[in-house]
Parts: sequence; C-alpha cells; structure tokens
Amino acid sequence: MGLLDWLFPGSGHTVAELARRLDVDQAQLRRIQPRYRPFTIPKRSGGTRRILAPERELKDLQRLVLRRLLARLRVHPAAMGFERGRSIVANALAHRRQAVVLRFDIRDFFPSTSTKRVGRYFRRIGWNRPAAKLLLRWCCFEGGLPQGAPTSPRLSNLVNYRVDARLAAMAAKLGAVYTRYADDITISLAADDRKKVHYMQRFVRRVVEAEGYRLHHRKKLSIRRRHHQQIVTGLVVNDRVNLPRSVRRWLRAVEHRAGSQRPVWTSSSEPLDPRPRKRPTLSTAQLEGWRALQAMIARQGTRQ
Repeated sequence: MGLLDWLFPGSGHTVAELARRLDVDQAQLRRIQPRYRPFTIPKRSGGTRRILAPERELKDLQRLVLRRLLARLRVHPAAMGFERGRSIVANALAHRRQAVVLRFDIRDFFPSTSTKRVGRYFRRIGWNRPAAKLLLRWCCFEGGLPQGAPTSPRLSNLVNYRVDARLAAMAAKLGAVYTRYADDITISLAADDRKKVHYMQRFVRRVVEAEGYRLHHRKKLSIRRRHHQQIVTGLVVNDRVNLPRSVRRWLRAVEHRAGSQRPVWTSSSEPLDPRPRKRPTLSTAQLEGWRALQAMIARQGTRQ
C-alpha cells in the first residue's frame, strides 16, 4: 500500500474486511500477483481473439471474489449474457416477431471496459481506496478486464449498469425493446418507423462512446426488417426462435453420419455461424453440445 493510501484511505470497507469476506490472510492477499498466460483463438469474423488465462493461484482468488463479492450484486435486467437464468435463447425471445431488429457490436469489449471504470465501481459499492486497488490488481490487467478471467463477465455487466439503463429507458420511450449479450447490443421495434431507427442508431453510438467503447466501423450496422432473416445471438427470430435453416440442415446431416458410423463433419466456424464450412471429425462432446443447445431452444421456446 502506498503512503497516500495509508494516509488517506478514504471511507468504506478496508483490506481487513476484504480478507475477512474472502477468508484469506491479508499478507497472502497482498502477495498474489496478476500473472496470465496469453493465447489466441480464431474469431468467426476472421482474425484472432486474444485470451488471457490467469495462473492457478490468481484464478482461484478470482473465483473467490466472484462467488463471495460479486455474485449477489445487481445487474440490469437487459444484460442477458453470463447471468443465471438468462441465455442466448432468452435474449432472442425478447426480439421475436418484430418489424425491425437492429444489432450493434462493441469492439474489444472486455479490454475496453477500463480499469478506471472498474475502480470507480468498487469505490461506489463501498470499498476504500486500498481495498479497491487490491481488487483492481486481481480483476484488471493491461488497462481493462482480461478476457479469460472468471471475474470479467460479471464485472462487465455490473460496470455497465448505467449503459444498459440508459439504452433500455430510451428504447422503452420509443416503444422498442433493448437487450445486451456481452458485446452484442440488440434493439427491436414493433413498427417500422425510420425516424426512430435512425435516432436509436445515433443514441446507441453516443452512449457507448461516452463510456469509452467503440462500435465496429468495419461492419455494417445490421438492420433487419420482416422480409429479411432476423438473427439475434445466432438464432432466427422472425417467427419462432430457432437455429437458422442452414444450421439445422447441417446438424441433420451430422446426426445422420453419426448414426451411420460414417465420419462426422463439423464446421470450421464458431457455433451458430449460419454458413458452416465442412471439415472432418466432430467430437462426441461437440455433438452433445449441439444437442444440448437444441434441447434448450425447444424447452425455452415454449414461452413463445
């Protein structure tokens, strides 16, 4: 702890209280260093995504912080990603049978959720400066939330409560529906009002940029009307929420091959890509994952 933190710790819960809640000795808490193992995975849109995997000791502590400090804090109802009882299906259901569906994609979502914003959040929920600094050391890295840390998904929802509240309030005022699944923002309207559509485009950009985010400029804004295939978090929402037809056909072919003991084909794209490209060998675990997704769609789809 620095001299200024010792002299002016500020009000709020102390490091001693942090250690008590985590049931970890203060000396051990101060000793743990933020060490990560970086690696990359392919992105559906091309290129790679950088993942920061925390080392074992740090990861165990992050899980403790998630379970004991963050789990019961309130996120906005429009935040659909990473939350118990919410899913890509619930996110899609909110936008079914709408006249217009708008989708926005936030660029580098986790790294762009800045350490400064996370620090302000920790202070706002009651930690003093030294305790907040320790939490930041464990939960942030290289100026933002590390993609790969157990705490990052929940913190991204907690920190973005104001973003969700502003966008949800404006959507409601215009008779629209707003949800956010991680970096994927969706707004839908029951009536095709072009003035409202254009206003929401400008408003969303203004709100997210005010919090330090950028929308993808290289991708065209997705505006889908009833005569288009409207897709939300990988699921078609024009009528009943379901996988795109091309994906359903591909899965039927995969199941047929699996049943006939022939080599199974898989997609070289990420799950829910509506244009799967065939490549041999689909593991049993991958096939079971697709079956579980289909079962979830069928189960949650009864709410339609």
